[in-house]
Amino acid sequence: MIRIALAALTFVLSHAGLAETLLVGSQDEFEDAVDNLKPGDTIMLANGAWRDFEILFTGFGTAEQPITLTAETRGEVFITGQSNLRMAGKYLVVSGLIFRDGHTPTNTVISFRRTRGDPAYHSRVTETVIDRFNNPERHETDFWVMMYGRHNRFDHNHLVGKSNAGVTMAVRLDGEESRENHHRIDHNYFGPRPILGANGGETLRIGTSHHSRTDSFTVVENNYFDRCNGELEVISNKSGGNTFRGNLFFESRGTLTLRHGNGTVVENNVFLGNRADHTGGIRVINADQVVRNNYMHGLTGHRFGGALVVMNGVPNSPLNRYDPVVNAVIENNSIIDSDHVELGAGSDEERSATPTDSVFGSNLIFNEDGRNIVAVHDDVGGIEFRGNATNNVDEPALTEGFVNASLELVAADNRLLYPADGQFADVGASRELKVLDPESTGVSWYPKAGSGMRFDTGETIFIGAGEDAIFDAAAGAGAGDVIMLAPGGYLLTKTIVVDRPLTIRAAPGTASIEFERTALFEIADGGSLKLSGLTISGRAAPDVAGNSAIRTHRYSMLGNYALVVEDSTIQDLNTNHSFNFLSVARHTFADRIEIANSVFRNITGHVLSLAQETDDLGLYNGEYVSMVGSTFQNIEGAVADIYRGGTDESTFGPHFELRASSLDSVGKGSRNKSAASIRLLGVQATDIFDNVVADSRPVRVIHTVGDPVTRLGDNRLERTPEPIVREFGGQ
Repeated sequence: MIRIALAALTFVLSHAGLAETLLVGSQDEFEDAVDNLKPGDTIMLANGAWRDFEILFTGFGTAEQPITLTAETRGEVFITGQSNLRMAGKYLVVSGLIFRDGHTPTNTVISFRRTRGDPAYHSRVTETVIDRFNNPERHETDFWVMMYGRHNRFDHNHLVGKSNAGVTMAVRLDGEESRENHHRIDHNYFGPRPILGANGGETLRIGTSHHSRTDSFTVVENNYFDRCNGELEVISNKSGGNTFRGNLFFESRGTLTLRHGNGTVVENNVFLGNRADHTGGIRVINADQVVRNNYMHGLTGHRFGGALVVMNGVPNSPLNRYDPVVNAVIENNSIIDSDHVELGAGSDEERSATPTDSVFGSNLIFNEDGRNIVAVHDDVGGIEFRGNATNNVDEPALTEGFVNASLELVAADNRLLYPADGQFADVGASRELKVLDPESTGVSWYPKAGSGMRFDTGETIFIGAGEDAIFDAAAGAGAGDVIMLAPGGYLLTKTIVVDRPLTIRAAPGTASIEFERTALFEIADGGSLKLSGLTISGRAAPDVAGNSAIRTHRYSMLGNYALVVEDSTIQDLNTNHSFNFLSVARHTFADRIEIANSVFRNITGHVLSLAQETDDLGLYNGEYVSMVGSTFQNIEGAVADIYRGGTDESTFGPHFELRASSLDSVGKGSRNKSAASIRLLGVQATDIFDNVVADSRPVRVIHTVGDPVTRLGDNRLERTPEPIVREFGGQ
């Protein structure tokens, strides 16, 4: 697996000070080489997989002759298994490594220190990849990169697919040796981070609450944040004196948040939301912040996740809350085709300190339809508004300091939009603003993430009726394949484990499926499932309590999954009590569950049981749940039981939609602890419209946190109580 050098070490002499380049083929050889390093030396790891390798790279180079650890060939050295890297000393350089197919045995993959008090200085990690190097337990916290010391650089690296809890990258100010550090983080590719469904999913954090009134002086520039969707804060700034400039945020849910610390500059950044859900811009908190010359387009986020958010603070705030906004300068920013600018956000009895001594000037707020997107939640008399422009807003929230005119935008050479009228040449972002080229970030020899695996993108596999025919076809199917069922009966004697996107579809005619195990399908890590045109019956299932047509893996899953059911009939899940259509385990998470034009009848449990995260820590089991044009009849449990407890505000979901559907005799089973036809606890966005609910228990909605929006309309209730909507905690 690892090529062994012919001698204990193979080396060549460089022509600068007799520095050595040493090719090592084993961990023992590496340790021997590290013990004898001198300025200018290079250690090369031989091509291949280095498994269970805890790399300790120490030494003292010089500015002219750093000490380097690199790959024999970039892209051909893989650090796998339980592995990590620690570096300590001065003028060290690491490059060319790939961490994948494993996870760190400690709390960090790459650490700029050996141990507390022994960091790296003037050192660099460049052209290194961390690809889905995740702890297998979803909510076991670890970090991919931790910067300590001073004057270190992290550049041209590729970080993608962090799925477990913990910040992708952080700068720590724990010790005196790591404060006022002047680190540089530049030209990195921060690839897609899936929704975590909990706090702790930031992509980048600078500092912590405890040291938030300490300066870091870290520069974050020219990085590409590609669909970084872990939680509300894409970047969490928690220290002072930092600079964020020239970065590109592409379809990333959440904001660059100035959560703690004073005197930070945010300039020349571009946020492109493309109308993706919950995409945000910049959130301003604390004193002496400068937000200028940023361009924000197509951002849909609201409340704390809006395009531009200026928070209220807490008087005499403790370290972990919200210092008031004082002396902020917010100028020459362009906010185009976006949904929300929030001023005085978070205003409540605690967050009562309004912004003061601040300027909001020469900003462009443009929406083609003339909607007012500026919301004022408290007194904004402490903000001077001057020279701003809006586009024909019908009912502007603010008039002083704004020109409300008919504006036309045209594209400049940088492909961004600017007012065509020269009168507004000094409003909004500069025409000289440079949009980061994504190809200038990361490494050239490792591909950036595509659009992700999708349904119906592979081969179509045609099968005929028979025992375990679907099981056999699924075992040989590839990601994105479609298994097409001929009309007839299909009996499954084994549970089908789905560990890749897979579609089961019926050809014209009736394809009926029965199953003899406690579950027909089990969705495992990497899996997603689409069912189309099927008839599924539970009458052959074992006579035991707690069966499921579909279940997730019974333990924590790193990968988010999708479940789609369309044009199907699910019936007779009633061989015993508590027979659910979908049962999930703790620490599993669905990006989306969609049920469309389907029939569910005669079920002794829930249709969707998404209520396993009951520790009240802000966790939940699914982001988007949609039920449209479907019929639910004789369901003893709830059509949907969704639970998100606790008071954490760092996530966006769950979202729930029930539309154009009918419920008949739902929720009346004696074991239905929800006492509802639908129970939604802590759901952040609820839409229930155009439904008929007959002979059923009530819909129960309990608002527990955040700013939940519940919309109900045009529903017809027959012999069913009115929906129950309670605020903040009542059962």
